[in-house]
Amino acid sequence: MEERKKNLCAMIPESLHKKVREEQEEWGIKLNEYMERILKDHFEKGEREMANGTRTLAFQVSEEFFQRLKKYLKKTGQSQKEFVIGLIEDVLSQEEHVVSGEMQEAGGKGRT
Repeated sequence: MEERKKNLCAMIPESLHKKVREEQEEWGIKLNEYMERILKDHFEKGEREMANGTRTLAFQVSEEFFQRLKKYLKKTGQSQKEFVIGLIEDVLSQEEHVVSGEMQEAGGKGRT
């Protein structure tokens, strides 16, 4: 038995509406079929990303901060992703080293 359908209506910019209609016509399908396919692809993509072990890390910064970052990245030739992952890996590595040292110290106490 086919799942019940519900109407979804939203105001979008004319330029986006034009792109949607052009692609829908290229695909040769009805608008409701097009929208269903687009939405399913969107949600299944998220499930695929989760299934392959990747996650998205996102945050917002001020425009001034972003421009400073872009300037630094251009100077160093790094991508935003490389830069942020490098920072995180450095901090995690330092923390793991500290924890490892604390465990060794705790293990050494009491021995004579």
